[in-house]
Amino acid sequence: MAAPDDNISEDGLFVEEGAWPPVPVVAAAPVAVLAEGCAAPVMRLFQHHVYEYGRGVRALFLMTLCRAELSLVLARLGRHGIDHFVQEVSPVKVNLFFGRPAFVAVARAVVNRPLNTLTAEEDFMLGTLLGYDKEQQCRRYLGRSGRAQPEEVALAAE
Repeated sequence: MAAPDDNISEDGLFVEEGAWPPVPVVAAAPVAVLAEGCAAPVMRLFQHHVYEYGRGVRALFLMTLCRAELSLVLARLGRHGIDHFVQEVSPVKVNLFFGRPAFVAVARAVVNRPLNTLTAEEDFMLGTLLGYDKEQQCRRYLGRSGRAQPEEVALAAE
């Protein structure tokens, strides 16, 4: 059996043993700043998303990243063959959508401008594809579209 350190990747964030999905591990060193204030916890979150993707828990993911994080994440996506696209947010931030090819294709078609300018229908579709709570997405859609929300419908948690 290989020593645990033999399977830690060059960034020290997780193990890639050849079996799918990669097994997440905690970085041995304290959280290091990658560049321009970007930290290793983002890479751990990304690896968790890759794990969920591999297990079929979710089919589409959205992460807002700084440019230094983006290059690391894109390298990982390429190695795993995961479809993705990048939406520019600002000179230092991007939105990264990744997941199953059909889901990414729909997200690419819908997200052609800033997320806060999407129509109520586009926002609803994107939220649903990202796996957000369906009832909350319905309520959000009703609120954003200006349609009256039935008073008698309570949230499941109420």
